Amino acid sequence: MVFILFGILFFGFLIAIHEFGHFITAKLSGVRVNEFSIGMGPRLWGRKWGETEYSLRVFPVGGFCAMEGEDGESSDPRSFSKAPFWRKVLILVAGSGMNFLVGLLILVILFSGAEAYVSTTLDSFVEGCPAAEEGYLLPGDELLQINGSHVFTRNDVSLLLSRSGEDTADLVVRRDGEKIKLNDVPMALREYETEQGARMLYGLNFKVTESSLIQNVGLALKSTVSFTRLVWYGLLDLISGAMGLNELAGPIGVVGVMTEAGKQAPSIGAGLINLLYFGSFIAINLAVMNLLPIPALDGGRLFFLVLNSLLMLLFRRKIPDQYEGYVHMIGLALLLMLMLLVGISDIYKLIGK
Repeated sequence: MVFILFGILFFGFLIAIHEFGHFITAKLSGVRVNEFSIGMGPRLWGRKWGETEYSLRVFPVGGFCAMEGEDGESSDPRSFSKAPFWRKVLILVAGSGMNFLVGLLILVILFSGAEAYVSTTLDSFVEGCPAAEEGYLLPGDELLQINGSHVFTRNDVSLLLSRSGEDTADLVVRRDGEKIKLNDVPMALREYETEQGARMLYGLNFKVTESSLIQNVGLALKSTVSFTRLVWYGLLDLISGAMGLNELAGPIGVVGVMTEAGKQAPSIGAGLINLLYFGSFIAINLAVMNLLPIPALDGGRLFFLVLNSLLMLLFRRKIPDQYEGYVHMIGLALLLMLMLLVGISDIYKLIGK
């Protein structure tokens, strides 16, 4: 129950901090905010302070920061529509920026007390590892790239090798201070006999390196970049059909996964750490998804903002506000339908367990 409550509160916090990013940036930019709401649907509570109404709504699956002139022209000199281009961009990206910041801060906090970490430098090889036996890799090699993609953390190694779908990989390593490219290195996933028993490995053991606060912050930054790339891979898999819609998860599914991550830990404290680590990935996931050029999302509004600016520059005309509004309305309806379908799928999966 503790983990379920934590998951729900954390997801609500991510939504609130996203909308707060829009809100505070708009306020600092001098743009009038008519309403700041956490949640969607009918209003549960509301109060007006100054020029802004603050409210809580029934469904904790979203929120909004309603700015004057956001969906059309307004005569108010402090409206969003009359703000300079660069201020509009800052306001639109501020929500995702706050989610990125939360994800990074969580990782910094989690890593700050670490005295050591698993590096991307090879320490030894499991007996029978062809990459070592055939002379491709040596102890002390630092993995820099796998099949053209950068290796930021130890977790990237398994991810990048598994995505290739091949029994060989092209690597770039740093050896004795020099970058070396190694082509067609045998890296098939197989069972290796180790002292701990048979495990599915690539036959690689990595050095455990003593860490400092600065290195821990650097590792948090690298993990943030790695998480961002992981979200991008997920989107590519969805577009290519490698991942089906039934594998998507909405708020219910995310809370369910977070709960399972907490339950698998040996203690409540360790469970909360697992939840926070997974939560940092969710925060970065939300940041990336909201910047996609999809109608009704921040990225969709940013797309129209840039497009209209180019049209004004080239033809002194822009897309009428009503047509842009129609596009966002249709996009919102489709997103809500998708969220409903994903929510039903999440409930079905939970019941199935």
